[in-house]
Amino acid sequence: MPSDMAKKKAAKRKEAAKSRGRKPKAVDENGDVGAEEVENSVTQTNGTATDAALAQITVDLNEFELKKAAARAVTGVLASHPNSTDVHIINLSLTFHGQELLSDTKLELNTGRRYGLLGLNGTGKSMLLSALGNRELPIPDHIDIYHLTREMAPSEKTPLACVMEVDKERVELEKEAERLAHEDSECEKLLQIYERLEELDADKAEVRASRILYGLGFTPAMQWKKMKDFSGGWRMRVALARALFIRPFMLLLDEPTNHLDLDACVWLEEELKSFCRILVLVSHSQDFLNGVCNNIIHLHNRKLKNYTGNYDQYVKTRVELEENQMKRFNWEQDQISHMKNYIARFGHGSAKLARQAQSKEKTLQKMMASGLTEKVVSDKTLTFCFPACGKIPPPVIMVQNVSFKYNKDGPLIYRNLEFGIDLDTRVALVGPNGAGKSTLLKLLAGDLLPCDGMIRKHSHVKIGRYHQHLQDQLDLDLSPLEYMMKCYPDIKEKEEMRKIIGRYGLSGKQQVSPIRNLSDGQKCRVCFAWLAWQNPHMLFLDEPTNHLDIETIDALADAINEFEGGMMLVSHDFRLIQQVAQEIWVCEKQRITAWNGDILAYKEHLKGKLLGDSSQSSKKAGSS
Repeated sequence: MPSDMAKKKAAKRKEAAKSRGRKPKAVDENGDVGAEEVENSVTQTNGTATDAALAQITVDLNEFELKKAAARAVTGVLASHPNSTDVHIINLSLTFHGQELLSDTKLELNTGRRYGLLGLNGTGKSMLLSALGNRELPIPDHIDIYHLTREMAPSEKTPLACVMEVDKERVELEKEAERLAHEDSECEKLLQIYERLEELDADKAEVRASRILYGLGFTPAMQWKKMKDFSGGWRMRVALARALFIRPFMLLLDEPTNHLDLDACVWLEEELKSFCRILVLVSHSQDFLNGVCNNIIHLHNRKLKNYTGNYDQYVKTRVELEENQMKRFNWEQDQISHMKNYIARFGHGSAKLARQAQSKEKTLQKMMASGLTEKVVSDKTLTFCFPACGKIPPPVIMVQNVSFKYNKDGPLIYRNLEFGIDLDTRVALVGPNGAGKSTLLKLLAGDLLPCDGMIRKHSHVKIGRYHQHLQDQLDLDLSPLEYMMKCYPDIKEKEEMRKIIGRYGLSGKQQVSPIRNLSDGQKCRVCFAWLAWQNPHMLFLDEPTNHLDIETIDALADAINEFEGGMMLVSHDFRLIQQVAQEIWVCEKQRITAWNGDILAYKEHLKGKLLGDSSQSSKKAGSS
């Protein structure tokens, strides 16, 4: 029987349930960044036609995922106990469109570990996550899985509602409690529901959902706007918030930082550090992997290999292991060569020498039977290239008293900007959501026009702008070779174009396969090949690392450093910024100011600000 205390709590919950459903008070937006201001992130819907188009996109995406699943073949055997919270799978193989991505390998996922899944683009990292998320591998039913695959669909719901509704058990219990409460019954079932809701911390659900959204960049006002008013990047943040809110036993994240700015990346890193179940994430950010992961899984040569520690520890351990492996391999090869020479030379000699030769032959057979050490197969070295652009005298671009806002009645994004950039410019733009980092690149490229002031450009300057939607221009039915031949008809010879594409890490079948069959990272490489061959003087790079593997990012950094022209960068990858930026410009409060320090100092500044916000939230929660 429930206690008197439980009954009192139930009475309070019952009263709250009766009043539930009232429309919340309007949120005071004074001082908040509206969704319209967030880098033009809001997409305006235009009646039922747009809604129908968005619904069709969702249907198409679902069909695409089903086709991918149908083209995927996965086998594996559960080696851990069916009741265990650890997942060990042996004899794991995975093929996609007949291409073998994993072959007779093993996967070990243990409770309390946070795994970073590494591997070159196209090796099958995302495919493995999909196979886990779809339960195509033998995973016990008591282990619930949440796989973050795509952004939330546009709808009339608010981000806060979308996050809270993901906890289906709590939602169903609250609905049932509300129904029973209106019947004015003191039934045992209602009390049991309230006890279960208390176990689930249902009273704190909205506060927790709001905290997660705030950490991912949603101001209180934005949390009450409609999902259909947000761009895909912001809807992806809502999907990520749902994944964090539900707290599954196994959480699978594929490039979770792709749609985040530096502030949100720092917050997410701190949030995931405390995840105490099973986390598997694919990320290109070494800095993020170092902060979050305590294990690394390396997908290489169709095998999975586990390493203890974060990314830096993995690199150190792998180098040591490969050095020892090569020493062992070379020693074995020397022994084999020596024994074969001895057998060939003395196998038919005197009785004594013949016996020694036979003994060495037996030793050789035993070595071969027991298995020889494999030669270390290193990852292919990738080299990016931005062709020589030639010199043009400064000033290349002058920004004179420029102000900008997206619409007549909207707030100013920038006010009275004054600066110049030349071929020796190496700048990273940082700042909070809505400050206008991507907007500035669009203004400089001429894709947007200032409301006041003037942007003067050298008459011969060519600008190459890389942005997150560049993949949308690709013709998915063409191969990379066909697409580049179409874009650059002056290059007549296919072999010459193949060499050009090969510089960006696409070789062999990848050059002649339909672009739709390439991984996201490989599609990005096609975009870089297209961009570089425009021969720009200025590179404006807006989140260029999305979907690229770590090796490709390093190759990109080397290419930027060797590039003769200027570069402006917006990125959430602290390491890339550290590699290529000579200056850090902070976009904030309608202004641009130079940061006195490097990007790592800026990250520490963000961490300090995050801790300050957390302590203020705790004080508010304690006083309420």
